[in-house]
Amino acid sequence: MRISLVSIVLPVYNGLPELNEQLHALAAQDYTGDVELIVSDNGSTDGLRSHLEELSLPLSMRIVDASAKRGVSYARNVGVEAARGEIVAFVDHDDVASPTWLTAMVRALDSYDAVGGAIEHDSLNPPEVTAWRDNPPNGTLFPTAYLPYAPGSNFALWRRVFDKVGGFDEDLVGGAEDVDYSWRLQQAGFTLGHAADASVAYRIRTTVRRSFLQGRAYGRTSYQLSTKHRAAGCPHPSSLARIPAHTAAILYLATVRNPWLPKVLRPMPSGLWAHYIGIHYGALRIRVAALGRGLRRSPR
Repeated sequence: MRISLVSIVLPVYNGLPELNEQLHALAAQDYTGDVELIVSDNGSTDGLRSHLEELSLPLSMRIVDASAKRGVSYARNVGVEAARGEIVAFVDHDDVASPTWLTAMVRALDSYDAVGGAIEHDSLNPPEVTAWRDNPPNGTLFPTAYLPYAPGSNFALWRRVFDKVGGFDEDLVGGAEDVDYSWRLQQAGFTLGHAADASVAYRIRTTVRRSFLQGRAYGRTSYQLSTKHRAAGCPHPSSLARIPAHTAAILYLATVRNPWLPKVLRPMPSGLWAHYIGIHYGALRIRVAALGRGLRRSPR
């Protein structure tokens, strides 16, 4: 099938200077069809608009204002509203798409309603930081205890599918919006595939604090996600069971796997350790709050 136009939606919030690498990567794609780039500005204060207006790239680019609400979901939704293509593809501002990325995504959409691509950690991160994140699965969608998902930083679908599934959930701020979208897509009967040769280099958070904060957000949104989808069959263990488990995990990580232990004890890399503690802390905190609200609503 001939594609008249592909829209790339790029949400940005204070993305300079890393954004420049992604912009040049998108301008260097080997895809031969017509492409438009929608830069969805989520309220940047780093001079993004003036920078883009001065930048000369061999790429049709438009900037849209997505500052009314903070979050990547809102920015993506605003970007799609402005998009004119039959296919909509998504990347993030601090990553870098490989030269064959868009060609591979469009080719995979011949067989699927939506596709996710491969994520690699090595090219943008030094070895010590690469060890801070688990390597993503090679050649497959990301697995979960419920349904697989495609990363929002390397994702594409037919516009007609987006119009039926609806936008990204703007209440999921800090993570899991891509998991939610993949699940909703599959629940609606659409097919989700994987384009193994559509690779995007992912930039890992480079400080222990930022790794912890990202993990904390993931822990919070994972609870929101399972709560939202439990009626459809997603596992959703009770807080009475999970609160002790999260507490025990934090204590175990803080003692047995502490990165400042002697190396002979095989401690975890500091960023990975902080990320995992953040996940358990974020999930623990929201479960304690939810349990407290439930107890206050219980009849006396």
